[in-house]
Amino acid sequence: MDIGFIGLGNMGFPMARRLTEAGHRLVAFDTRKEVLDTLVARGATAASSPKDVADQVETVMASLPSLQASLEVATGANGVIDGKRVKRFVDLSTVGSQMAVKIHSLLARRDIVQIDSPVSGGVGGAEKGTLAVMVSGPRGEFETIRTALDVIGKVFFIGDKPGAAQTMKLANNLLSATAIVATSEAMVMGVKAGLDPAVMIDVINAGSGMNTASRDKFPRSVLPRSFDFGFATGLMVKDVRLALEEMKQLGLSMEVADAVGRLWETVIGEEGAASDFTAAIKPIERRAGVIVGGKK
Repeated sequence: MDIGFIGLGNMGFPMARRLTEAGHRLVAFDTRKEVLDTLVARGATAASSPKDVADQVETVMASLPSLQASLEVATGANGVIDGKRVKRFVDLSTVGSQMAVKIHSLLARRDIVQIDSPVSGGVGGAEKGTLAVMVSGPRGEFETIRTALDVIGKVFFIGDKPGAAQTMKLANNLLSATAIVATSEAMVMGVKAGLDPAVMIDVINAGSGMNTASRDKFPRSVLPRSFDFGFATGLMVKDVRLALEEMKQLGLSMEVADAVGRLWETVIGEEGAASDFTAAIKPIERRAGVIVGGKK
């Protein structure tokens, strides 16, 4: 099918590449000419703006780093909302349910369907096409784009309520954020007591403490001290803040989530938004006076 794709970042580019490789005709836009040119070399057609994309295709996908970026691309000046052909806007970004509902309402005035479709699985999942793809929107519209979404990962239809997939994504990322900082504290405790961190990870992964951080992130990016898993601290903090905001609006108890949120605010304050999110262990190490992993 003909697909528009806006946002060719760490997640967007591999998803767009997979779509072109699967035989879909892509009309793409990104503010960075060099990355757009790279996708064009793989068979995509370049557009000059979000509106230009929406002038050429009925289905426009977007993978963007912030709530404001999604809002501007979808409904701002020269945005998707002014396109001549577009019928549906598929937002692969994480924007939270409130922003999803806002975009949905604005696009509906132009008879454009908003489909929430946030993804989880990191850059590796985007490269391999193994992302968890969460979708909410009209069931018929979902079926129209299902084959395209199958190219980028395992698809889950969450429901037809606007923002439902965003709530699902926030629940997932809150757990991911919790796993990283909780595993970091456990590992720092062990190293402070004289344990070998590599042995600790082996034991944890063979036992009941195993989680996504101990299974994937620590062996690949923390113990080698490379901190290059491919997801920015700023993006994780954005997701944690959105989850806390949604929980508050729902009137929920948030003792664990609040503690996790405070830890991530420390991480972004000390390591910066551009740091890899596996650097979350560094403030915990500094306070304990130990280093987890690295050369002996």
